[in-house]
Amino acid sequence: MSRNTSHRLALRRNMAQSLIEHETISTTVQKAKEIKPFVERLITLAKKGKLEHRRRAISILGNRSIIAYEDGEPVKKGTIVGKLFSELAPRYLDRQGGYTRIVKLSLRRLGDNGELVLLQLLGADEPLKRERRGASKRRARRRAKAAEVKPAETATAQAPESAAEPMAEPEKQE
Repeated sequence: MSRNTSHRLALRRNMAQSLIEHETISTTVQKAKEIKPFVERLITLAKKGKLEHRRRAISILGNRSIIAYEDGEPVKKGTIVGKLFSELAPRYLDRQGGYTRIVKLSLRRLGDNGELVLLQLLGADEPLKRERRGASKRRARRRAKAAEVKPAETATAQAPESAAEPMAEPEKQE
């Protein structure tokens, strides 16, 4: 990403904190691809839920406060690691991975015309890829097509065997 190591790590950490706080961020394709595995590892770490895992997450990510503004006054809503362990980890307990998705936007960034994407955390109600209806319909169509092909193949395979038997000649009509 054309940055030195410390800048790249700081960028990754800050963008991961923003993603955990807001659950969706707009960024470039390259940055999103860099951040996605980092955030997924943090969520997997949070799913374990022990004190040692919380301390490791704090050392990797930092424990920045989440600040919201109500009536013009800043109000502390918690911390990034607190949200990671209390909200996000329970949401993904039954999921083996794939906690984030990248959605390409038609917009381009002003200045360098970089391709923009949305990096999002999946909601609790979103199905796994295996459980999607569209995929199962496609699979059912493929199975049905394969079942149609098999009887046709067996019919052609039986045809040469029957050709080896002498055929009765048709009777001539006078």
